[in-house]
Amino acid sequence: MDPLAFITALARDAGALLCERLDEVREVTEKRPHDLVTDADRAAEALILRGIRAAFPSAAILGEESGAHAGSGDERFIVDPLDGTTNYAHRYPVFCVSIAYERAGRVEAGAIYAPMLDELFAARRGGGATRNGEPVRVSAVASVSAALVCTGFNPAGYARNGRYFAHLSERAQGVRRDGSAALDLAYVAAGRFDAFWEWDLKPWDVAAGALLIEEAGGRAGAIAGGPLALSGGSILASNGALHAEMERLLAEV
Repeated sequence: MDPLAFITALARDAGALLCERLDEVREVTEKRPHDLVTDADRAAEALILRGIRAAFPSAAILGEESGAHAGSGDERFIVDPLDGTTNYAHRYPVFCVSIAYERAGRVEAGAIYAPMLDELFAARRGGGATRNGEPVRVSAVASVSAALVCTGFNPAGYARNGRYFAHLSERAQGVRRDGSAALDLAYVAAGRFDAFWEWDLKPWDVAAGALLIEEAGGRAGAIAGGPLALSGGSILASNGALHAEMERLLAEV
């Protein structure tokens, strides 16, 4: 079975479930201050895990809600069933499903589906990136002063990013904070944002999006410089042309 076709279909199925449940009464709890989980997160992850276990029974799985599930082979799926849970809980339509397929420690395919917008972003290593089946490329913006950049942070940890947010707000054409890191990365790949940075992220936040950006001609690395590590906790992603300037501006703070 083609892993990319599999995860794109699975992301659509999970997205349909989220849309069906959007207007229902929510069961909402906090994993930590301002970090929500709902019954819909859990239901979407359960749907995804059932699909993976049926089609790839030897694969390992890393899910945001259920944690790590060991496998007997070299394949792993990295799953965020609902990225943008706070948005979802308030019926703000900026949220997504993110699934990455990894083999022998390298992400080979990624899918990010925004169900309320019906936008499916997908990438295969060496095969480019697409939005609803059509190729996408990063933007050609060459300076931060002409760029629309994006970031994210947990409100309880605003102090960590607040100075950086202010510094970039004074230098970029605009700064956004949409509340869904995976979707923000897809938007960098599609040329809607020119760069994105965030700390305190997990592998399921960045695995699919980083591959999308690379396959769309952009660059993803650690905020402090160097290559991206999925478990490294930070990401600076850009169209490539802005990367050095973004690194410098963030380092100034």
